[in-house]
Amino acid sequence: MSRPRWHEQQLVRWAWCVLGAACGIGLALAVVGPPHHAFVLASLGGSTVFLFGLTRAPAAQLRALLGGHVLTASVGIACAQWLGSSLLAYAVAVSLALGLMLLTRTVHPPAGANPVIMVYAHASWSALLDPVLLGLACLLGVAVVWSRLYPGLARYPVNPLEPSPSSINWGGWG
Repeated sequence: MSRPRWHEQQLVRWAWCVLGAACGIGLALAVVGPPHHAFVLASLGGSTVFLFGLTRAPAAQLRALLGGHVLTASVGIACAQWLGSSLLAYAVAVSLALGLMLLTRTVHPPAGANPVIMVYAHASWSALLDPVLLGLACLLGVAVVWSRLYPGLARYPVNPLEPSPSSINWGGWG
């Protein structure tokens, strides 16, 4: 029996990544469950792309994934509590969240949606646990297991504490 051709192997790996993404976000949807937390699942959808499609990227590693989501959701909740749902609340939440992710090197682009979502939802501090951490736990669990089932895939997390960005290059200078 001959070995599969390169394009056949790539197609199978592609299908494996796509199916893993479906399982990960599907579990998060089942556990966290819309319609109660549908908006937060938008940022988890973006995280799914990183976990299953960009597994090796610094922004996909645990430091950025967890740090980014927790920081930005916290900032959004705080701004919603203190500033309501004003335009100022949205602007302060997003800019402060970006600033904190850059300073802590926990930039995870999908988490950038969290401040807007939290302000819009007038979220309370309990939203950090459910849906944010609960949804992330579902995605992480599936990513860790899924990446170990197919031979030759990068095992998630590849480098759990890798900073994102890898170097301090705020705004693309230098």
